[in-house]
Amino acid sequence: MKTCTWPGNDPLMIEYHDTEWGVPVHDDRKLFEFLVLDAFQAGLSWKTILHRREGFRRAFDNFNAVKIAAYTEEDYNRLLGDSGILRNRAKIRGTIRNAQVFLDIQKEFGSFDAYIRQFTGGKTIVNHWTETNQIPATSPESDAMARDMKKRGFTFCGSTICYAFMQAAGLVDDHLEDCFRKIQEG
Repeated sequence: MKTCTWPGNDPLMIEYHDTEWGVPVHDDRKLFEFLVLDAFQAGLSWKTILHRREGFRRAFDNFNAVKIAAYTEEDYNRLLGDSGILRNRAKIRGTIRNAQVFLDIQKEFGSFDAYIRQFTGGKTIVNHWTETNQIPATSPESDAMARDMKKRGFTFCGSTICYAFMQAAGLVDDHLEDCFRKIQEG
């Protein structure tokens, strides 16, 4: 069975590729999880983040945006001391801020899913790459998403982070053409 090569031989990366990456997600809690994890990934490898995902889930109340938006300075300090996550001060503060903006978007659009789907016309963009090095780091859609998210007050939401989020959440299918997970159009 052919597959994308980027997971390498790491069992957790293979499982993520085989069961999650590129699968359309419509659940707002799961979308917030990907948003947080992709923000923490900035400057790091996805493998580093994926291997700490359970620590992030525990530390950030299973990515409950309502709870995170209400975090106090005590919660912030607790997170700084949590060895199960990456203890980056700016990214922790950014997660709390992003939860607040996330809730504002839910109120405005009815769901975060409805908000982000506007950037791809409500569908998954299916690309046709034959080699991993063809997969871009950004797209016009991720550029537009990043601009709008920044305007609304999100942090750690540049175009590269937005593109990684779009891949994770299934707004973009970047599986290689011969990968068994590739969406078959038509």
